[in-house]
Amino acid sequence: MSQMLLPGPPHSRWIRRASVALGALMLVGCATVGPDFQRPVAAAPATWQAAQPHGGTPAALADWWAQFNDPVLAGLIADADAASPTLLAAAGRIAEARAGLTVSEANRLPTVDGSASAMRSGTGRDTPVAARTTGTVAVDSAWEIDLFGRVQRSTEAAGARLAARQFEWHEARVSLAAEVASGYVSYRACRQLQSARADDVLSRIETDRLTRVAVDAGFTAPADAELARASLADARADLEDQRAQCEVTIKSLVALTGVAEPALRERLGEGVSPLPVPAAFVVDAVPLTVLSQRPDIAAAEQDLAAASADIGVAEANRYPRLSLSGNVSLASVLTGASSTSLPWSIGPALSLPIFNGGARAAEVKAAEARRVQQQAAYEAAVRAAVREVEQALVTLDSAQRREADARTAMEGYARFLAATETHWLAGGVSLLSLEDARRSATTAQRKLIALRRDRVLDWISLYKAVGGGWTAHAGDHS
Repeated sequence: MSQMLLPGPPHSRWIRRASVALGALMLVGCATVGPDFQRPVAAAPATWQAAQPHGGTPAALADWWAQFNDPVLAGLIADADAASPTLLAAAGRIAEARAGLTVSEANRLPTVDGSASAMRSGTGRDTPVAARTTGTVAVDSAWEIDLFGRVQRSTEAAGARLAARQFEWHEARVSLAAEVASGYVSYRACRQLQSARADDVLSRIETDRLTRVAVDAGFTAPADAELARASLADARADLEDQRAQCEVTIKSLVALTGVAEPALRERLGEGVSPLPVPAAFVVDAVPLTVLSQRPDIAAAEQDLAAASADIGVAEANRYPRLSLSGNVSLASVLTGASSTSLPWSIGPALSLPIFNGGARAAEVKAAEARRVQQQAAYEAAVRAAVREVEQALVTLDSAQRREADARTAMEGYARFLAATETHWLAGGVSLLSLEDARRSATTAQRKLIALRRDRVLDWISLYKAVGGGWTAHAGDHS
């Protein structure tokens, strides 16, 4: 029986045809899949609804705390910047994101790995064979051809995440400065309140002494002595409570700034100091302009861009992947007679996803779902920003409107207390009337101190709400 051999194409012809086919696939398939990111339009109102600050002027908000003209406050914020674990962690996240971007960008380039080995071999004395040394040096290379933009989308996502982490560092710094400034202002106001309560205690001590003298002389009833003693005890308890509040605030400042408590107390001083005075500034009438100054909004936008690029990565994983790999090795055998060989290989490889049980399609849906979540997070950040600015404007305007009345009330009650005390010493009014007048005067004084404190805190909240002076053009943290 005769055997018929089917003619086959030579190897060179097969290689040419395969190369043409792969080249055609590269030309047809080189397309970036997945959605291109479109910058979202913030759903912000056309104008602010709350009243603008009075007497404001256009001003640069960068390092706004320097405008308080308080060297102690500026120094504490600088210390917090240098020692904050929050900023340190944010900087670590930046370094991690930058390393991720480097990895993604490296995937665009070929990889080259080298290896070297040496081996000495022979046999025993019974069947002697000449010993020989085998040495091999090899170089392997691989390169993925980005047919459908998987590597490009990965790089886009990594770059967006790096930008988001940089913006988050700025947001952390803005929040830290506001927190330190708020703690500092609260401490200064607390010491003023403590001083006012201490003065009240001294006044009640004198009233208690005079009342006991009057009771011993038979000029007033013993019940007045009980009232004076109870009033003094109540004032002392309030003073101790205020002192404890000041101590708690110092502990918070120690934790925020990283300054040792003895050194912090020395810098704050023992006496009562006035509250720092913030510089008024004009809030831009267009909310979108203000929102563009907030680093948290910028970070949310970049996270959204990264989530959009992730869809392209997941989509590209559903398509074929083409790679080009090669190997060159130099092998040398040293015996009685040396020999050297130089084998090499190079060629493309095509990976086709045929069946994966719907896993890769599910990965695309998961990426799309994460993008929806990031879109919601971005919109929530915008709404929160608008709310913070509006609330800061409302509370600041209210504090400004109330301060004049609060000052008038304090001054009026102080004069009334002085007149009532004079009449009490002359026997014209009862101790109960004196205590009522004292209670009204001390309450009005504490209200004015608290109102002035809140007004400064409202300015700090407004500085933070409008971005704290950060702008996208201010440069990224390295």
